[in-house]
Amino acid sequence: MLHKTKGIILRTVKYGETSIISTVYTELFGVQSYIVKGVRQSSKTSQGKANYFQPAMMLEMEVYHNEQKQLQFIKEYQCCFLYEKILYDVVRNAVAMYVIEMLQHSLKQPEANPDLFYLIEDTLKEIDKGSETFVANLPLYFTLHLGSELGFQIQGTYSENTPVLDLQQGFFINDIPLHPYYLIDEEARITSQILTILKYKDLENIPLNRNIRRQLLMAYQQYIALHIADFGDMRSLAVLQEVLS
Repeated sequence: MLHKTKGIILRTVKYGETSIISTVYTELFGVQSYIVKGVRQSSKTSQGKANYFQPAMMLEMEVYHNEQKQLQFIKEYQCCFLYEKILYDVVRNAVAMYVIEMLQHSLKQPEANPDLFYLIEDTLKEIDKGSETFVANLPLYFTLHLGSELGFQIQGTYSENTPVLDLQQGFFINDIPLHPYYLIDEEARITSQILTILKYKDLENIPLNRNIRRQLLMAYQQYIALHIADFGDMRSLAVLQEVLS
């Protein structure tokens, strides 16, 4: 059966001489793998079509979907958002690739989650058009809200009585836990502030230096990894920490 859906490219590999298999996070079906035939041919009709399937590209697609099959087929596709900066700006590209790799490691099941799809879609668009400070803070916001969409939202807020964030349990608490996975004082306070943000633009109002961003990124990635089996290592994290000021 044919369906129209938006999709965000997560990963693409070569298939045969002229085709690809692309893993896509779709609005209707969650994570799906699609065979796209002929896009690597050198003919005029195929030239440049493989570029549509680079990680982070957003497409409008008409797809065949069969619940019994692991590989699906795309009938038609076109870009639904043209990036102006992500593909050429080193920092914005690093942030976008961090978002995509976080999804590659986190999305273990194919189930659809429209709210998560919209979070990813909005995040990638904001990376492309936001200010430098905004873009630098966005990975922190995205990682925390990714956890919420995946079902392990952090509970509570920072206060004098709850100055510690237990990353393993996902709660703001009074005392330092027995395990090493926690944030305390300023880092816990900033995390609480990010969690209460309702509008993307408010990220610009959180001044952070390079060291704080690096520490928080590592802690938030650890928070996600603690709640997802076989999460693995994030290669893009080191790149992102290097390029963010």
